Amino acid sequence: MPTRMAALALVLSASLFHSGADTSSIRVNARVVDGTTHDRILDAIITVGASTIRPDAQGLFTLDAEAAAVVRARAPGYLRASVPVDTLRGPDAEIRLMPFRPKALYLSVYGIGDKRLRTAALKLLDTTELNALVIDLKGDRGLIPYRSKLALAADVGAQRVITIQDLPGLVKDLRSRGIYTIARIVVFKDDLLATARPGLAVRRRDGSIFHDREGFAWTNPFSSDAWNYNISVAVEAATAGFDEIQFDYARLPDATGLVYDLPWTEQNREAAIDGFFNEARKALTPFNVFLAADVFGYVCWNLDDTKIGQKLEHLAEIVDYVSPMLYPSSFQYGIPGCRNPVQHPDEIVRRSLERAGERTHLPAVRFRPWLQAFRDYAFGGRPFTAGEVRSQINAAEEFGADGWMLWNPHNEYSAADLKP
Repeated sequence: MPTRMAALALVLSASLFHSGADTSSIRVNARVVDGTTHDRILDAIITVGASTIRPDAQGLFTLDAEAAAVVRARAPGYLRASVPVDTLRGPDAEIRLMPFRPKALYLSVYGIGDKRLRTAALKLLDTTELNALVIDLKGDRGLIPYRSKLALAADVGAQRVITIQDLPGLVKDLRSRGIYTIARIVVFKDDLLATARPGLAVRRRDGSIFHDREGFAWTNPFSSDAWNYNISVAVEAATAGFDEIQFDYARLPDATGLVYDLPWTEQNREAAIDGFFNEARKALTPFNVFLAADVFGYVCWNLDDTKIGQKLEHLAEIVDYVSPMLYPSSFQYGIPGCRNPVQHPDEIVRRSLERAGERTHLPAVRFRPWLQAFRDYAFGGRPFTAGEVRSQINAAEEFGADGWMLWNPHNEYSAADLKP
């Protein structure tokens, strides 16, 4: 498959027929199809304004002619598309989406601004199979690296480091290079917001503010103010043109003895996280942007919410992509039949994805995993070089996932791990 979105030309043709009596709406005899095979895409989503429509079995749906000037479409495993309503003419209506599998690396708040790291990343995107980039638009420390219009961002100190001077310009440049763009937004792990607004902070039973193992405070996942702040960042990312919004740390801290607005029950934890994603989905609907959720690797295996509010079956119903973090080093308790995950990185990826697919009954293309491209920290400290990285990639591709993403906290990647 080509690695350049520019090479994946989007071909669109459509037709409308008026419903007759009601001239304020138009009946669309339409299909959304694969642009290469012409097969119907059964799970396509049509977006008109702030509403979404699922075509019926015959591909028919009704539009209000005055509702919007553009009809948008997307489907997992494809690039999204936009069709001007006034161009929909002809005997048939057909929107063709071009297949695409993101193969991404990650750049942090600082990585996107560091000339050496950014140049190295772009070189890999030019010379290897990579075709996508995950960029922090709200990082692990709560920093927002572009000039946000959110007053709260400036108030809490999230704007003290600006590494992206022109966000729309950056996205435009990346897209001109054929790069699929993913905005990573760290949600409830937010030391800046929790410190500046202590009323939003997660607390211990003695009333003190909770800090995790890295010393960071978290915001309350039941707080609508915390929800709105992060969703507003996502809307700015979508407005700038990102293809996908990816929420990370959209969960409760993995700690006990904490106090929340509601009792610490599985039902309440799940309601908080499900509620956040549902609100984010509504806010992002007009942009026809893909929505993804990063989840713990063990979420693929645990039948409960892993005590952090992430219930696999629930999230899979809300987001376009589930992105489990399948780093072998993070499977410190192993999985059944595999006690030393770093010796079998391919097995960790393959079996975890298979488990997730079996539980949700979703097609493989609804999953895109994070893969380990950093030195092991839990099983002896072995480096993850070409062999380990490639075996994870192969496992994800053999499963049929919607591509994969490489994680290295230092933003340093090697061409040796990748195909030219």
